[in-house]
Amino acid sequence: MAELVDTLIEDARWAGADLPAVAERAARAALTGVGLRPEGFLISLMGCDDARIAGLNADFRGKPQPTNVLSWPSEDHVAAVVGGSPDVPAPGPDADPHSLGDIAIAWETCQREAAEQGKTLVDHVTHLVVHAVLHLLGYDHVEDEDAALMEAIEVRTLASLGVSDPY
Repeated sequence: MAELVDTLIEDARWAGADLPAVAERAARAALTGVGLRPEGFLISLMGCDDARIAGLNADFRGKPQPTNVLSWPSEDHVAAVVGGSPDVPAPGPDADPHSLGDIAIAWETCQREAAEQGKTLVDHVTHLVVHAVLHLLGYDHVEDEDAALMEAIEVRTLASLGVSDPY
């Protein structure tokens, strides 16, 4: 089975949390949850710290503070109508998978949020990766109808992994 998530560990604390395995499992479940075959896709994920993600957040969103996760889709797949499903891409061949985009996730923020919410770090990171993969596919939560669709997919996908409803 080909690797779906190409993980770069910038902060060594992520290695102890087995980020590559957690991200791979979550990303596969997210794609399967929207009816896509994970094979034929590729996602790049960076496990970093709050300082690094704060810089990225400032550069790309104009918000110079840390956040838990950021995503950059390789293509725009936004739905044609509010509350509708995005136009998801077709997989590439196994030898040349379709790149969905990039994700960055921050250690300190994830640790703090998991503790504040009474969750394990693995469950919280699993949710954030599923959430970020859905963003790469064009799902969003700006409008209420879009948020309802995205959250329903997240809840269903997380349940398939044995993770409680985060909402």
